[in-house]
Amino acid sequence: MSDNTDLVVTRILNAPRAMVYRAFVDPDQLSQWFGPVGWSVPRDSVDIDARPGGHQRLTMVSDEDPAMSSWVNATFTEVIENELLVGEEDTSNAPHFPGDVMRMRIEFHDEPDGRTRLVITQGPYTPEMVEMAREGWNSSFTKLDKILA
Repeated sequence: MSDNTDLVVTRILNAPRAMVYRAFVDPDQLSQWFGPVGWSVPRDSVDIDARPGGHQRLTMVSDEDPAMSSWVNATFTEVIENELLVGEEDTSNAPHFPGDVMRMRIEFHDEPDGRTRLVITQGPYTPEMVEMAREGWNSSFTKLDKILA
């Protein structure tokens, strides 16, 4: 029995589903909001090919100490435009992740009044890491809210 757990984050965004989806697959938009407050994503580090077998690559850089960075190099396994992004990333060389593969599923659902319910499932995480990841997403969403406004 493993102590590892998946993170599930649900957020209602005040924008239509197609607009929220675009914020995840358009490099210009993603570079403006992705990563927790205090971290930036240089536009030239973002490369997205949103299709099965395609990829998402980017680098998050600490605003306080630019020598600190964290990169994402994920492969999309399932893509349904405006509805679903599923991907995985090799974490075998990342000591703070419990498995060899980090999986992420992002669902985009219609809500009343032109809003979108976003459901993100990501993992596995250790119990210690899951809350840090939740805080990171929620911090990112404060930036995403501004982009969508």
